[in-house]
Amino acid sequence: MRKNIMNVGVIGAGAISDTYLENMLHLFDGLNVRSVCAGHLENARKKAEKYGIRACTAKEMMSDPEIGMVVVLTPVGSHYSLIKDALEAGKHVYTEKTITETTDQAAQLLRLTDESGLYLGCAPDTFLGTAHQTARRAVDDGLIGEVNSFSIAINRNNDLLTLLFPFLRMPGAGALRDYLVYYLTGLIALLGPVAELGAFVRAPYPKRVGMIPGMADYGKEIDTPNESIVSAILRLESGVTGTIHEDNETVMEDRADFVIYGTKGILLLGNSNDFGNPVRLLQSDEQGKVVTRILEPVGEYSGNVRGLGAAEMAEAIFAGRKNRACKELAYHVLDVVEGMEESSRAGTMIRVSSRCKRPEPFAQKL
Repeated sequence: MRKNIMNVGVIGAGAISDTYLENMLHLFDGLNVRSVCAGHLENARKKAEKYGIRACTAKEMMSDPEIGMVVVLTPVGSHYSLIKDALEAGKHVYTEKTITETTDQAAQLLRLTDESGLYLGCAPDTFLGTAHQTARRAVDDGLIGEVNSFSIAINRNNDLLTLLFPFLRMPGAGALRDYLVYYLTGLIALLGPVAELGAFVRAPYPKRVGMIPGMADYGKEIDTPNESIVSAILRLESGVTGTIHEDNETVMEDRADFVIYGTKGILLLGNSNDFGNPVRLLQSDEQGKVVTRILEPVGEYSGNVRGLGAAEMAEAIFAGRKNRACKELAYHVLDVVEGMEESSRAGTMIRVSSRCKRPEPFAQKL
């Protein structure tokens, strides 16, 4: 039987677009990328020539009756208007994280999709990869017993990252919305929604000096106003509690410890920005000695398969079911992020009003 094909238009021609275009053109059978547009048409033309697709304006893409899904890869500040335009043009939309800058904006888009019957999906989609799906099966099968707590600790080096990736200096590209959302999405997909939280959010270095010889900013003072250190405690709806700490003002390359504690074992997940890190299980043997083993991977996707969420959404549209990287999950993650900001400002615990269901497990090949 011939597979259903979703014709796709891509908005955005920045660095992340190469990974998306390569994957959507060559990895997923259910997607057919037809066109690309960008704020500067010349950038779109370069991508179009590279990948053998058509360059166009956003207006042309919205009016193209052949395009069924629009994939938005622009900075978060433009998400609301672009997604709204695409939905009003009758297109399904999949967007890079976060869904919008604010939950007020996101709520308007969710209402629009509920009224129209269109789909809206959002990255991160790394939780669909083998690492999180392996952990999901371990949790669901009771391999680590009853889960009572978790801890997530992340480090990054903003002295380097804010120079190499200038978009990190833009509004909405701080620690919370640019990076912590990978871990929040993975956590919620594994263990369910957040009910209450308390957080401290800091931006200790609003300016810094370029430190990479040969770059245009070398030796110059640059603005880096976004938050870069986050510490939080969360209580999930299930009663599970845990901590999250991200410090982007330290040394070395990105690393992370994502740990889930159960009464019969401990899971070590690693970096949620990746799809396929090995998942380690720690348990005690009959003599009380700790035994570590790597779990057999669950699922098909362990490489850099960004765009997987868009491909899974296309399949969901044709099947008439809920997509996994869905709007409700994305909204709840953003609601938690805003709750952390509010908690830090107010110096108090915050109850999170939104809820979402855990996505269904995912192991098939698209």
